Amino acid sequence: MDTNTGRHKPAFGASDILKYIGPGFLVTVGFIDPGNWATNVAAGSLYGYDLLWIVTLSTLMLILLQHNAAHLGIVTGFCLSEASTKFLSKWISRTFLFSAILATISTALAEILGSAIGLQMLLGLPLSVGAVFTSLFAVFMLISNRYRNLERWIIAIVSLIGMSFLFELILVKTAWGEACRDWVTPSFPSGAMPVIMSVLGAVVMPHNIFLHSEIIQSRQWNRQGDQAIERQLKFELLDTLAAMGVGWAINSAMILVAASVFHANGLPITELPQAQATLKPLLGNVAATVFALALIFSGLSSSITATVAGGSIYAGIFMEPYDPADSHSRQGIFITVIGALIAIFLIRDPFKGLIWSQIILSIQLPFTILVLLFLTSSQKVMAKFTNSVRDKILLWCTAVIVIILNIMLFVQSL
Repeated sequence: MDTNTGRHKPAFGASDILKYIGPGFLVTVGFIDPGNWATNVAAGSLYGYDLLWIVTLSTLMLILLQHNAAHLGIVTGFCLSEASTKFLSKWISRTFLFSAILATISTALAEILGSAIGLQMLLGLPLSVGAVFTSLFAVFMLISNRYRNLERWIIAIVSLIGMSFLFELILVKTAWGEACRDWVTPSFPSGAMPVIMSVLGAVVMPHNIFLHSEIIQSRQWNRQGDQAIERQLKFELLDTLAAMGVGWAINSAMILVAASVFHANGLPITELPQAQATLKPLLGNVAATVFALALIFSGLSSSITATVAGGSIYAGIFMEPYDPADSHSRQGIFITVIGALIAIFLIRDPFKGLIWSQIILSIQLPFTILVLLFLTSSQKVMAKFTNSVRDKILLWCTAVIVIILNIMLFVQSL
């Protein structure tokens, strides 16, 4: 009997699980970012609990897509950007990846702007000063830290944001029966499609799909053989489920607070500072301060992950893994940050800017899903680890749902 055989079987002990967690929580920050704050506050204040279902649907889609992106990174050792460059024709890969860079700039806009809004709420800093500070913070963190350090920072910040909204939720009176129904019952209130699409784009974000594949591939599990790949795929699914579950809870809490405080009092919210100012007389100064602090933490942490994604996508065009010491990765970082800052300086209405930045993400999302589906279903790319028939069906259903929602948004906009 071979006594070493059992060492390759997942034991799923606490020490094993702790060894593998991290990538999913880095991704989670991307869908509890300031863009989510704006869309969730708008959803809750305008439509009450009616749009909770889109958070549930988006999170289920997100779990499927993030696991599939990690699947690509674990099996091939390439991130999505590198795999696109290697296995797609040049004009298709370049067109796709440049659209992804634009989506990442749109993401970074929301992260940086959200942190700047939080700093303005708390310290009275002008938006431009707060935006520059957040950008410098993100660049510094990326150049001076490695992935493992970032993961610890991000997990700590996600915990703080979660506790902040748990505190807010305890203070409000929530109609839990109505909320439970609306978590699983789709509804399309009149004029709600832009908000529905912005919530979808804020949860299922293209840059997060690239980010997850990059973080996973950096660990090069593919070099350790098929048994290591199978082991990591199982642990990664646990990491993804746990992290996305936390994100679902925090996003839901944002809508619940907005519905219970603003919608219940007939107060539609059109900007985040208005939300904080409204919280003061309704829930007290502490709640308003916690709201601003959580927004700052959210913006600072998600600006880091957005710029990592930008650097990864740009480096992948040159078939290079993300490395903040490498010139192409740094160029991608600066393209993302500078592009976002330029857009911020041109925006007149920050709240609408946050909403539309998320709509842009939902429009680019089908292209990322279709490319990911093609790559992970290809035997040339994945060998024996190609998508199962079930996975292909679920991924195609996800792509079709996103495309249909985009069409509905376009028709409603006419």
